[in-house]
Amino acid sequence: MSLRPLPVLLLALSLLGLGISLYLTYAHYQNTTLACARTALIDCQAVTHSGYSLVPGTQIPITIPGVIWFGLSGLLAALGLRPRDLRWISPLHLIWTVLGMVAVIYLVRAELVVIHRICEWCTAVHLIIFLSFLLALAQLQRIPQRDTSDAAPA
Repeated sequence: MSLRPLPVLLLALSLLGLGISLYLTYAHYQNTTLACARTALIDCQAVTHSGYSLVPGTQIPITIPGVIWFGLSGLLAALGLRPRDLRWISPLHLIWTVLGMVAVIYLVRAELVVIHRICEWCTAVHLIIFLSFLLALAQLQRIPQRDTSDAAPA
């Protein structure tokens, strides 16, 4: 796989995640019922109306940082479409996805351990961030290292 498909996949995942985050943000502010199955374990309303659906200490829905996260991830992916920029973009994108994974771990713990319910939309966002992390890691590993054997001694 060449370098170009990875930024394209990262960009596509960012757009998908951005769409879901915008939908969840709209549903929050319009107080609408989400299109989601409702079983003993799956209950989007229980998750998205819990205290964990807000940025701690605020009334800002957690989806707003999600919109920002996916927007910046998409920007990094778009910049990474130019192979010459991958050397500096790839480490930044990996760091950004690691920060996303920290949020995912926090939120999945809240769903499973505290709320005892799972939101399908939230799970989709969490999987997108996890896939973005894996792709950002693969992208960083595929960057050719500079050949320093021809460099003049210092």
